Amino acid sequence: MGFAIIKGIVSSDIASSAEIFAFDPDCSKIEGLREFGVTPCGSEQELVNACKYVFLAVKPQIFGLVLEKIADMVTPLHVLVSIAAGITAEYIASKTVDDAKVVLAMPNTPLLLGQGASAISRNAMTGDEEFEVVCNIFGSCGITAILPENKMKEIIAVNASSPAFIYLFAKGFIEYAQEQGIDEISAKRLFSQTLIGSAKMLTDTGFTADELIKQVSSPGGTTLAGLEELYNGNLTGVVKNACEACTRRAYELSK
Repeated sequence: MGFAIIKGIVSSDIASSAEIFAFDPDCSKIEGLREFGVTPCGSEQELVNACKYVFLAVKPQIFGLVLEKIADMVTPLHVLVSIAAGITAEYIASKTVDDAKVVLAMPNTPLLLGQGASAISRNAMTGDEEFEVVCNIFGSCGITAILPENKMKEIIAVNASSPAFIYLFAKGFIEYAQEQGIDEISAKRLFSQTLIGSAKMLTDTGFTADELIKQVSSPGGTTLAGLEELYNGNLTGVVKNACEACTRRAYELSK
């Protein structure tokens, strides 16, 4: 995800006025970023000393350890940007400086293709201009939505974890096609374009999901026959259960 963010920066107007530094315990990963104009750092501390905006692209499970390493270098002038699930601005401030400027972002993997969807929030210490810089960075590789901090755990299921759920959904259609003797490449192309087109119908037509379902469903037709099975299997209920499980785990990670 850190690479996706860097890729977004270097392909946008931000790149002309930005210096990018990066650190990873795996030196080979950093060396590979030189071609993008990224300056490798030898430690977390060196990076924090070099940057105002510090993107903490690390897993929640090691987040506390990373904060301990940089705590002495963090000042109220820094803007700390976290993309870790469940981590709160309050927690980051408690491990660094009391008046830390913190932005919480929940992006997703389509950032790698410039098609990301990132939810973003900030704490009271973060100024408008500073927040705008971070929003522009995530906006350079997709769309953004600004949310209150107390919804940053709940949104994870909607945009950050949901790609995995969609891929599993897609797998069912592709496997069905293969079972019927249809080649995987054709099935994947057709279903993937259907996902893209259906998403555009949701975002661009102004119709609700229920209205769009009705448009596809002819009385006594094939779609209604399939929908009946999905309703009987309580598809929307299963989706909500998956979302609730994501949110519960996010709260567990925040403790």
